[in-house]
Amino acid sequence: MDLAGLETRRGALSMEVQEAGGGGELGSAGEAEVEAEYHSRDFEWEDLEAEVEADPAFSYHLSPFSGQAAGTASSPQHSSEAWRCFHRRHASGKFFKERRYLLKEFPELPNSEDCAKILEVGCGNGSTAVSILRSNESIRVFACDCSKDTLEKANEIISNTKGIDIKDRFQPFLMDVSKENFPDWLFCKACQSSLGKATEFILDPSHHKLRKEHPVFLGENQCCVGGMDFVTMIFTLSAIPFTLMPTTIEQCVSVLKPGGLLLFRDYGLYDMTMLRFLPHQRVGFREYMRSDGTLSYFFTLDTVRELFHAAGLIELELEYCCVKSVNRKSGKKMQRVWVHGKFKKEKHQADAR
Repeated sequence: MDLAGLETRRGALSMEVQEAGGGGELGSAGEAEVEAEYHSRDFEWEDLEAEVEADPAFSYHLSPFSGQAAGTASSPQHSSEAWRCFHRRHASGKFFKERRYLLKEFPELPNSEDCAKILEVGCGNGSTAVSILRSNESIRVFACDCSKDTLEKANEIISNTKGIDIKDRFQPFLMDVSKENFPDWLFCKACQSSLGKATEFILDPSHHKLRKEHPVFLGENQCCVGGMDFVTMIFTLSAIPFTLMPTTIEQCVSVLKPGGLLLFRDYGLYDMTMLRFLPHQRVGFREYMRSDGTLSYFFTLDTVRELFHAAGLIELELEYCCVKSVNRKSGKKMQRVWVHGKFKKEKHQADAR
């Protein structure tokens, strides 16, 4: 390998670590002051699309995928374990930064009514939850992740963050959303029925298992917390095998109250991270595996629209976020693409007016 090739590979490995950590919305350290601008449009996605598709060096990203896809029977377990290993290796939280910009992207969170309940799917070490808790003193955040280590780190970070009195406002719980049902105490069937049309949700038993438990924060006569006002999926869905995405989204919808919002942000097609993956790292169409075994999928607006519409959600907002950032050390300009989405669960017939 020549020197130029070696430098390219080194850069790719560096980005793999940053992107795998869920901190992919930051190009380099020291850019916290521009976090709030990540939702702005620095360039047109269509211009980037034309540039990429005209470059022969990127042709392998565009070709149909004929190999064994990542969503086979054995890969979900492999992917989940890869993420657990990642969090154990990076327990210091170096690659995670507080996502304060999300409060401007999703103003419904800080402006929510008293005692709003939020489920964060794939919470990492709390980079999203800490901003939400800081924004509104009455919000309760229920956060799940497949890694016990990262949940412990999230609880530690949030408990030690100045200006946040969590008390009973942050409830982390261990769960692999690609293989398990949400626990009954989030939103039981009896409560769903009392609100109107119950959401029937059946998962493939070969991948998912039922969970029943009674957490200590529920009172003796309290069967559940009554459902979620918001569900956030921030750089989470892309880490799950594509074939399991529909049931994962349906499951999130099942614990969302009628009229509640699902807030989505994830990697978009032709993000610079996608273009750095090498041909042998393709494991599906627009789906890649990093050297540590973690997955990453890159979404188009149409793919997101189809996935969430199929789960019965109403589209409120859906757009590409195209941002140019600069690595201060190298001076290299980076073109980042994320998908921003906001979806609403339709109210039951009795509430429709």
